[in-house]
Amino acid sequence: MQAQNDLIKLYSQKILALAAEIPHLDRLEAPMGTARKRSPLCGSTVTVDLDVKDGRIVRFGQDVKACALGQAAASVVGSAILGRTRAEIEAARDQLRAMLKEEGPVPAAPFEGLEVLLPARDYKNRHASIMLSLEATLDAFDAAEASASCA
Repeated sequence: MQAQNDLIKLYSQKILALAAEIPHLDRLEAPMGTARKRSPLCGSTVTVDLDVKDGRIVRFGQDVKACALGQAAASVVGSAILGRTRAEIEAARDQLRAMLKEEGPVPAAPFEGLEVLLPARDYKNRHASIMLSLEATLDAFDAAEASASCA
């Protein structure tokens, strides 16, 4: 009975609502940077396309094939991502990882919505899926900057 209650808590209405309403859920045409990240444990994948101008994300698209937790994370990230710098995304990734693995605080604004994933702390096999969107965004940011420096 406890395991069933834990799963109900983990897949809260808020998480399921976020998973159903992921912003920027279309791939971009001719993006400056693209990256695909996959969780080897569960097979979840997130592909991110983006454009960067003056060190900030100005266009963003994502293709999310993940569990509800990975989708919820992608939803929060998609809602907050436009206008963000690489440093802000790195900070959010590091704060999310600390929240999940080290009982750290909730990520700072504008990524504080990731708080909804606090119940996932106890489900280590879901952490990689939750991290995918931010990790793919960082890789796509690097690819965009590399393509800009080659132009």
